[in-house]
Amino acid sequence: MTIVRVEPDATRGPVSETGADVSAEATAEVAGALPEALTGFVGYLLRRVFARFTARADGPEDGSRDFLVLDALTGGDWVSQLDLAERLGINRTIMVGVIDRLEGRGQVVRTRNPDNRRQYILSLTDAGRSAVATGRRAVAERDARLTAALSVEQVSRLDTLLARLLPQGTQDLVQGTGHLVEQAHHRLRRLGDEKLAGTGLRVRHYGPLSVLATSGPCPQQRLAQELAITGPATSQLVDELVDGGLVHRGRDPHDRRRHALELTELGHARLKTVAEAVDLLAAEVAELLGPGGEDELRALLVQLLEPAHPGVADTTGATGATGATGRRG
Repeated sequence: MTIVRVEPDATRGPVSETGADVSAEATAEVAGALPEALTGFVGYLLRRVFARFTARADGPEDGSRDFLVLDALTGGDWVSQLDLAERLGINRTIMVGVIDRLEGRGQVVRTRNPDNRRQYILSLTDAGRSAVATGRRAVAERDARLTAALSVEQVSRLDTLLARLLPQGTQDLVQGTGHLVEQAHHRLRRLGDEKLAGTGLRVRHYGPLSVLATSGPCPQQRLAQELAITGPATSQLVDELVDGGLVHRGRDPHDRRRHALELTELGHARLKTVAEAVDLLAAEVAELLGPGGEDELRALLVQLLEPAHPGVADTTGATGATGATGRRG
Protein backbone atom coordinates (compact mmCIF):
# COMPACT_ATOMS: atom_id res chain seq x y z
CA MET A 1 0.00 0.00 0.00
CA THR A 2 1.91 3.04 -1.14
CA ILE A 3 -0.27 5.52 -3.00
CA VAL A 4 -0.45 8.89 -1.23
CA ARG A 5 0.91 7.32 1.92
CA VAL A 6 2.25 10.74 2.85
CA GLU A 7 0.72 14.02 1.71
CA PRO A 8 2.57 16.95 3.31
CA ASP A 9 0.36 19.48 1.62
CA ALA A 10 0.23 22.73 3.52
CA THR A 11 -2.13 24.51 1.17
CA ARG A 12 -5.90 24.54 1.15
CA GLY A 13 -6.17 23.20 -2.36
CA PRO A 14 -5.93 24.43 -5.97
CA VAL A 15 -8.12 27.07 -7.49
CA SER A 16 -9.89 24.44 -9.54
CA GLU A 17 -11.18 22.81 -6.37
CA THR A 18 -11.45 25.35 -3.59
CA GLY A 19 -10.49 28.79 -4.90
CA ALA A 20 -7.11 28.91 -3.12
CA ASP A 21 -3.96 29.98 -4.96
CA VAL A 22 -2.59 26.92 -6.75
CA SER A 23 0.88 28.51 -6.97
CA ALA A 24 1.21 28.08 -3.19
CA GLU A 25 1.74 24.36 -3.75
CA ALA A 26 4.94 25.08 -5.65
CA THR A 27 6.24 27.69 -3.21
CA ALA A 28 5.67 25.33 -0.27
CA GLU A 29 8.24 22.88 -1.64
CA VAL A 30 11.88 22.82 -0.60
CA ALA A 31 14.41 22.45 -3.40
CA GLY A 32 17.15 19.87 -3.20
CA ALA A 33 17.21 16.23 -2.20
CA LEU A 34 13.86 14.65 -1.51
CA PRO A 35 13.32 12.99 1.88
CA GLU A 36 14.16 9.29 1.70
CA ALA A 37 11.25 8.39 3.97
CA LEU A 38 8.72 9.76 1.47
CA THR A 39 10.02 8.98 -2.00
CA GLY A 40 8.76 5.39 -2.03
CA PHE A 41 5.20 6.68 -2.19
CA VAL A 42 3.55 7.37 -5.55
CA GLY A 43 1.20 10.00 -4.15
CA TYR A 44 4.06 12.02 -2.73
CA LEU A 45 6.05 11.77 -5.96
CA LEU A 46 3.00 12.86 -7.96
CA ARG A 47 2.58 15.83 -5.67
CA ARG A 48 6.21 16.85 -6.16
CA VAL A 49 5.96 16.51 -9.94
CA PHE A 50 2.79 18.64 -9.90
CA ALA A 51 4.55 21.31 -7.81
CA ARG A 52 7.54 21.29 -10.17
CA PHE A 53 5.31 21.57 -13.24
CA THR A 54 3.39 24.42 -11.61
CA ALA A 55 6.58 26.29 -10.76
CA ARG A 56 7.73 26.05 -14.39
CA ALA A 57 4.36 26.75 -16.01
CA ASP A 58 4.08 29.54 -18.56
CA GLY A 59 1.31 32.10 -18.09
CA PRO A 60 -1.41 32.40 -15.46
CA GLU A 61 -3.31 29.44 -14.06
CA ASP A 62 -6.50 30.90 -15.54
CA GLY A 63 -5.10 30.30 -19.01
CA SER A 64 -4.61 26.61 -18.24
CA ARG A 65 -8.19 26.20 -17.04
CA ASP A 66 -9.57 28.14 -20.01
CA PHE A 67 -7.81 25.82 -22.44
CA LEU A 68 -8.94 22.74 -20.50
CA VAL A 69 -12.58 23.81 -20.92
CA LEU A 70 -12.18 24.77 -24.58
CA ASP A 71 -10.46 21.50 -25.39
CA ALA A 72 -13.21 19.52 -23.66
CA LEU A 73 -15.81 21.21 -25.89
CA THR A 74 -14.18 20.11 -29.14
CA GLY A 75 -16.19 16.87 -28.99
CA GLY A 76 -19.48 18.77 -29.21
CA ASP A 77 -21.90 20.84 -27.17
CA TRP A 78 -22.03 20.21 -23.43
CA VAL A 79 -25.55 20.17 -22.06
CA SER A 80 -24.65 21.09 -18.48
CA GLN A 81 -22.08 23.65 -17.40
CA LEU A 82 -22.16 22.18 -13.88
CA ASP A 83 -21.54 18.65 -15.15
CA LEU A 84 -18.52 19.78 -17.17
CA ALA A 85 -17.16 21.59 -14.11
CA GLU A 86 -17.49 18.43 -12.05
CA ARG A 87 -15.87 16.28 -14.75
CA LEU A 88 -12.88 18.64 -14.92
CA GLY A 89 -12.62 19.11 -11.15
CA ILE A 90 -13.30 22.84 -11.36
CA ASN A 91 -15.17 24.56 -8.54
CA ARG A 92 -18.59 25.65 -9.86
CA THR A 93 -18.00 29.29 -8.86
CA ILE A 94 -14.64 29.32 -10.64
CA MET A 95 -16.28 27.67 -13.65
CA VAL A 96 -18.71 30.58 -13.98
CA GLY A 97 -15.74 32.94 -14.24
CA VAL A 98 -14.05 30.71 -16.82
CA ILE A 99 -17.15 30.62 -19.02
CA ASP A 100 -17.65 34.37 -18.61
CA ARG A 101 -14.11 34.96 -19.93
CA LEU A 102 -14.51 32.55 -22.82
CA GLU A 103 -17.88 33.99 -23.76
CA GLY A 104 -16.47 37.53 -23.55
CA ARG A 105 -13.77 36.55 -26.07
CA GLY A 106 -16.36 35.05 -28.39
CA GLN A 107 -14.88 31.56 -27.98
CA VAL A 108 -17.90 29.96 -26.28
CA VAL A 109 -21.64 30.48 -26.55
CA ARG A 110 -23.76 29.79 -23.46
CA THR A 111 -27.50 29.17 -23.98
CA ARG A 112 -30.33 27.95 -21.75
CA ASN A 113 -31.09 24.25 -22.00
CA PRO A 114 -34.68 24.06 -23.32
CA ASP A 115 -35.17 20.76 -21.48
CA ASN A 116 -33.89 22.16 -18.18
CA ARG A 117 -33.96 25.93 -17.78
CA ARG A 118 -31.59 25.73 -14.80
CA GLN A 119 -28.81 24.42 -17.05
CA TYR A 120 -26.64 26.12 -19.66
CA ILE A 121 -25.56 24.43 -22.88
CA LEU A 122 -21.98 25.26 -23.83
CA SER A 123 -20.99 25.47 -27.50
CA LEU A 124 -17.61 26.15 -29.10
CA THR A 125 -17.43 28.93 -31.71
CA ASP A 126 -15.05 29.19 -34.66
CA ALA A 127 -12.92 31.54 -32.56
CA GLY A 128 -12.90 28.92 -29.84
CA ARG A 129 -11.75 26.21 -32.25
CA SER A 130 -8.94 28.48 -33.42
CA ALA A 131 -7.93 29.07 -29.79
CA VAL A 132 -7.89 25.31 -29.17
CA ALA A 133 -5.56 24.74 -32.13
CA THR A 134 -3.19 27.42 -30.84
CA GLY A 135 -3.48 26.14 -27.29
CA ARG A 136 -2.70 22.58 -28.27
CA ARG A 137 0.55 23.67 -29.88
CA ALA A 138 1.47 25.61 -26.73
CA VAL A 139 0.57 22.64 -24.51
CA ALA A 140 2.65 20.29 -26.67
CA GLU A 141 5.66 22.61 -26.44
CA ARG A 142 5.27 23.00 -22.67
CA ASP A 143 4.86 19.25 -22.12
CA ALA A 144 7.97 18.59 -24.20
CA ARG A 145 9.98 20.83 -21.87
CA LEU A 146 8.49 19.36 -18.71
CA THR A 147 9.01 15.75 -19.81
CA ALA A 148 12.42 16.15 -21.48
CA ALA A 149 13.84 13.46 -19.17
CA LEU A 150 11.53 10.83 -20.71
CA SER A 151 11.43 9.18 -24.13
CA VAL A 152 8.39 9.53 -26.36
CA GLU A 153 7.33 5.99 -25.42
CA GLN A 154 7.71 6.73 -21.72
CA VAL A 155 5.62 9.90 -21.98
CA SER A 156 2.88 7.94 -23.70
CA ARG A 157 2.95 5.33 -20.94
CA LEU A 158 2.93 8.02 -18.25
CA ASP A 159 -0.14 9.62 -19.84
CA THR A 160 -1.90 6.25 -19.94
CA LEU A 161 -1.24 5.56 -16.25
CA LEU A 162 -2.23 9.05 -15.15
CA ALA A 163 -5.49 8.81 -17.12
CA ARG A 164 -6.36 5.66 -15.17
CA LEU A 165 -6.43 7.75 -12.00
CA LEU A 166 -9.19 9.99 -13.42
CA PRO A 167 -12.94 9.23 -13.45
CA GLN A 168 -14.12 7.28 -16.47
CA GLY A 169 -16.05 10.23 -17.87
CA THR A 170 -13.01 12.50 -17.61
CA GLN A 171 -10.25 10.38 -19.12
CA ASP A 172 -10.99 11.36 -22.73
CA LEU A 173 -11.49 15.04 -21.86
CA VAL A 174 -8.04 15.77 -20.46
CA GLN A 175 -5.14 15.97 -22.92
CA GLY A 176 -1.47 16.70 -22.25
CA THR A 177 0.87 15.40 -19.57
CA GLY A 178 0.82 18.59 -17.54
CA HIS A 179 -2.97 18.62 -17.35
CA LEU A 180 -3.07 14.90 -16.54
CA VAL A 181 -0.58 15.35 -13.70
CA GLU A 182 -2.67 18.19 -12.30
CA GLN A 183 -5.97 16.35 -12.54
CA ALA A 184 -4.57 13.09 -11.11
CA HIS A 185 -2.95 14.92 -8.19
CA HIS A 186 -6.17 16.78 -7.38
CA ARG A 187 -8.26 13.62 -7.59
CA LEU A 188 -6.03 11.58 -5.27
CA ARG A 189 -6.15 14.32 -2.69
CA ARG A 190 -9.91 14.68 -3.08
CA LEU A 191 -10.48 10.92 -2.76
CA GLY A 192 -8.35 10.79 0.36
CA ASP A 193 -10.09 13.75 1.97
CA GLU A 194 -13.49 12.25 1.20
CA LYS A 195 -12.54 9.19 3.22
CA LEU A 196 -11.92 11.49 6.18
CA ALA A 197 -15.18 13.44 5.81
CA GLY A 198 -16.63 14.42 9.16
CA THR A 199 -13.39 13.89 11.09
CA GLY A 200 -11.91 17.36 10.60
CA LEU A 201 -8.80 15.70 9.19
CA ARG A 202 -7.17 15.78 5.75
CA VAL A 203 -4.77 13.43 4.00
CA ARG A 204 -2.10 16.14 4.31
CA HIS A 205 -2.15 15.67 8.09
CA TYR A 206 -0.71 12.16 7.83
CA GLY A 207 2.83 13.39 7.17
CA PRO A 208 3.28 15.63 10.23
CA LEU A 209 1.35 13.31 12.53
CA SER A 210 3.44 10.29 11.56
CA VAL A 211 6.72 12.19 11.88
CA LEU A 212 5.79 13.45 15.34
CA ALA A 213 4.67 9.96 16.38
CA THR A 214 8.14 8.58 15.66
CA SER A 215 10.35 11.63 16.31
CA GLY A 216 8.55 13.74 18.90
CA PRO A 217 9.15 15.91 20.81
CA CYS A 218 10.35 17.56 17.62
CA PRO A 219 11.33 21.18 16.89
CA GLN A 220 9.23 22.73 14.15
CA GLN A 221 12.33 23.33 12.04
CA ARG A 222 13.11 19.62 12.08
CA LEU A 223 9.52 18.79 11.13
CA ALA A 224 9.87 21.10 8.12
CA GLN A 225 13.06 19.32 7.11
CA GLU A 226 11.46 15.90 7.46
CA LEU A 227 8.52 16.93 5.26
CA ALA A 228 10.68 18.90 2.79
CA ILE A 229 8.40 21.96 2.92
CA THR A 230 9.06 25.57 3.86
CA GLY A 231 8.82 27.08 7.32
CA PRO A 232 5.60 29.03 6.58
CA ALA A 233 3.96 25.93 5.10
CA THR A 234 4.96 23.95 8.18
CA SER A 235 3.60 26.65 10.47
CA GLN A 236 0.22 26.43 8.77
CA LEU A 237 0.09 22.66 9.20
CA VAL A 238 1.16 22.86 12.83
CA ASP A 239 -1.41 25.58 13.58
CA GLU A 240 -4.15 23.33 12.19
CA LEU A 241 -3.05 20.42 14.36
CA VAL A 242 -2.61 22.51 17.48
CA ASP A 243 -6.04 24.11 17.01
CA GLY A 244 -7.51 20.63 16.68
CA GLY A 245 -5.92 19.46 19.91
CA LEU A 246 -3.76 16.89 18.10
CA VAL A 247 -0.37 18.52 18.75
CA HIS A 248 1.03 20.28 21.81
CA ARG A 249 3.71 22.95 21.73
CA GLY A 250 6.04 22.28 24.64
CA ARG A 251 9.67 22.98 25.46
CA ASP A 252 12.45 21.17 23.64
CA PRO A 253 14.06 18.90 26.25
CA HIS A 254 17.41 19.41 24.51
CA ASP A 255 17.14 23.21 24.31
CA ARG A 256 14.79 24.92 26.76
CA ARG A 257 15.00 28.13 24.72
CA ARG A 258 12.87 26.76 21.90
CA HIS A 259 9.58 24.96 21.50
CA ALA A 260 9.11 21.33 20.54
CA LEU A 261 6.07 19.63 19.07
CA GLU A 262 4.57 16.38 20.28
CA LEU A 263 1.38 14.45 19.71
CA THR A 264 -1.36 14.55 22.29
CA GLU A 265 -3.31 11.44 23.24
CA LEU A 266 -5.98 12.58 20.78
CA GLY A 267 -3.28 13.05 18.15
CA HIS A 268 -2.15 9.43 18.47
CA ALA A 269 -5.76 8.26 18.11
CA ARG A 270 -6.41 10.47 15.08
CA LEU A 271 -3.20 9.31 13.41
CA LYS A 272 -4.72 5.82 13.28
CA THR A 273 -7.85 7.28 11.66
CA VAL A 274 -5.82 9.03 8.95
CA ALA A 275 -3.66 5.95 8.37
CA GLU A 276 -6.75 3.77 7.87
CA ALA A 277 -8.17 6.23 5.33
CA VAL A 278 -4.86 6.40 3.48
CA ASP A 279 -4.67 2.60 3.31
CA LEU A 280 -8.14 2.48 1.81
CA LEU A 281 -7.09 5.08 -0.75
CA ALA A 282 -3.93 3.14 -1.52
CA ALA A 283 -5.91 0.00 -2.30
CA GLU A 284 -8.34 1.94 -4.49
CA VAL A 285 -5.61 3.62 -6.51
CA ALA A 286 -3.58 0.44 -6.90
CA GLU A 287 -6.66 -1.18 -8.39
CA LEU A 288 -7.13 1.73 -10.79
CA LEU A 289 -3.54 1.44 -12.01
CA GLY A 290 -3.75 -2.31 -12.55
CA PRO A 291 -1.07 -5.00 -12.14
CA GLY A 292 2.40 -3.46 -12.20
CA GLY A 293 1.01 0.00 -12.84
CA GLU A 294 2.00 1.37 -9.46
CA ASP A 295 5.67 0.47 -9.91
CA GLU A 296 5.66 1.81 -13.46
CA LEU A 297 4.15 5.13 -12.46
CA ARG A 298 6.52 5.51 -9.52
CA ALA A 299 9.55 4.93 -11.73
CA LEU A 300 8.38 7.44 -14.34
CA LEU A 301 7.67 10.10 -11.72
CA VAL A 302 11.11 9.53 -10.21
CA GLN A 303 12.68 9.97 -13.63
CA LEU A 304 10.87 13.30 -14.03
CA LEU A 305 12.15 14.48 -10.64
CA GLU A 306 15.72 13.25 -11.04
CA PRO A 307 17.10 16.31 -12.92
CA ALA A 308 15.99 18.64 -10.12
CA HIS A 309 16.66 16.16 -7.29
CA PRO A 310 19.79 14.11 -8.08
CA GLY A 311 19.85 10.84 -6.20
CA VAL A 312 16.12 10.40 -5.88
CA ALA A 313 16.25 7.25 -8.01
CA ASP A 314 18.69 5.76 -5.51
CA THR A 315 16.42 6.49 -2.55
CA THR A 316 13.42 4.87 -4.21
CA GLY A 317 15.29 2.01 -5.82
CA ALA A 318 13.64 2.86 -9.13
CA THR A 319 14.99 0.96 -12.10
CA GLY A 320 14.06 2.36 -15.46
CA ALA A 321 10.44 3.07 -16.35
CA THR A 322 9.01 -0.38 -15.69
CA GLY A 323 9.79 -1.10 -12.09
CA ALA A 324 10.71 0.27 -8.68
CA THR A 325 11.28 -0.87 -5.15
CA GLY A 326 10.69 0.99 -1.94
CA ARG A 327 7.19 -0.40 -1.40
CA ARG A 328 5.57 -0.52 2.00
CA GLY A 329 4.38 -3.92 3.05
